[in-house]
Amino acid sequence: MTWETVIGLEVHVQLATRSKLFCGCPTAFGAAPNSQVCPVCLGLPGALPVPNEAAIRLATRAALALDCSVHETSVFARKNYFYPDLPKGYQISQFDRPLATGGRVRCESPERGPVTIGITRLHVEEDAGKSIHDRIPGRTAVDLNRAGVPLAESVSEPDLRSPAEARAYLTALKQVLIYTGVSECDMEKGSLRVDANISLRRPGAPRLGTKTEVKNLNSFSNVERALELERARQREVLDGGGAIEQVTLLFNAATGQVRPMRSKEESHDYRYFPDPDLPPLVLSGDWIAGERTGLPELPEAKRIRLAATYSLSEYDARVLAAERPVADYFEAVVAAGATGKPAANWVTGDVLSWYGDHGAFPVAPATLAELIAMVADGTVSLQAGRKVLAEIRGAAEPPRAAAARLGLIQVRDDAALETWIDDVLANAGPEVARYRAGEGKLLGFFVGQVMKKSRGKADPKAIGDLLIRKLGSPPG
Repeated sequence: MTWETVIGLEVHVQLATRSKLFCGCPTAFGAAPNSQVCPVCLGLPGALPVPNEAAIRLATRAALALDCSVHETSVFARKNYFYPDLPKGYQISQFDRPLATGGRVRCESPERGPVTIGITRLHVEEDAGKSIHDRIPGRTAVDLNRAGVPLAESVSEPDLRSPAEARAYLTALKQVLIYTGVSECDMEKGSLRVDANISLRRPGAPRLGTKTEVKNLNSFSNVERALELERARQREVLDGGGAIEQVTLLFNAATGQVRPMRSKEESHDYRYFPDPDLPPLVLSGDWIAGERTGLPELPEAKRIRLAATYSLSEYDARVLAAERPVADYFEAVVAAGATGKPAANWVTGDVLSWYGDHGAFPVAPATLAELIAMVADGTVSLQAGRKVLAEIRGAAEPPRAAAARLGLIQVRDDAALETWIDDVLANAGPEVARYRAGEGKLLGFFVGQVMKKSRGKADPKAIGDLLIRKLGSPPG
């Protein structure tokens, strides 16, 4: 039977602040367990929370970048549940009056092409601590360093139609959040986590099917894998005439299995109510407008501009715009004198490979522009230029000096070129005869032999011109 997949994602990102949401405790990753706590984030009697202005600013910036409507008044609420890593017995979050609503993310679906995914809401909340199950044999330890760390949670509309599309959405969302400096989105450090809701229904059915939720997915590949598995499980149940139960699931990446964790909670299970220790969060319209004005150029706009301004392909523009530092580096190379397409070829090739491995660019933009110009004017060949770049990575040596030191400057002197050409032709009598008899493709053979004779120093274009002068134009 045919089923339509319906997916919605809840994405929690750690806001890039130095301190927690309601106290001054640091948020540094990797500190000793329970060393970054205080009476406020532990919920001790008499301790009062105070909102972190930087966290509110970053969450607002995220909402605006995602085209949400930021509300001038929002309310912090207590989300009540009991778990060892929640020291207060409740989490300070937002419920019926969130910071922002009604946004969107555009992404490229592998199945449907360009799609726009709605965002229901974006709100601010504090993180819980962390339960550690492998530190003490037979026991569970609790590290409360993360308790109170500021998070922004975005909730998508149920607009996603496949696990692969969910991954594309997450990639686009992460790109926006990193561009705006809202979060590092480092999943290995827990600064981006995903809960995925999935259900199946008949194509065209107006009502959604019963959903299940896969919690705390810590990589985009695991999101896709878990959703594929859960979709297959639900399809098998429904095809067999069974009914889906609304449950919360955990995904085991090692075994590739999803398993029930608990029955799915509804909002009433958490007994939300406004936090009596925190007044409503009030933002002025002028302050919100100022944050909107301060947004950087976003990935989609940058991609379109790069393609139009520098006559780049959609592919080149997409690769360059994927990371803001890469796009900025490319434009700096062009500003230093390189033309768009050659600069894009170098940046998306050798430069991006080095950047991916080392997190830094191999040479300054002006240095790469100089090297590109040397290839363009024939001072060095493209292959030699790549050798020069490999030689000067991380060094201050100018590319022309490195090319000269390596013996890679192309020879254009006609006398030297003719000496090499005459030697090659003198030892290639049969090939010369075949060329003059009509095998024009042998011209490339002669060029290759001269390049070999010169150990790569000869200018290939100059060689070709001299060969034609000596042998005549290619027959046919």
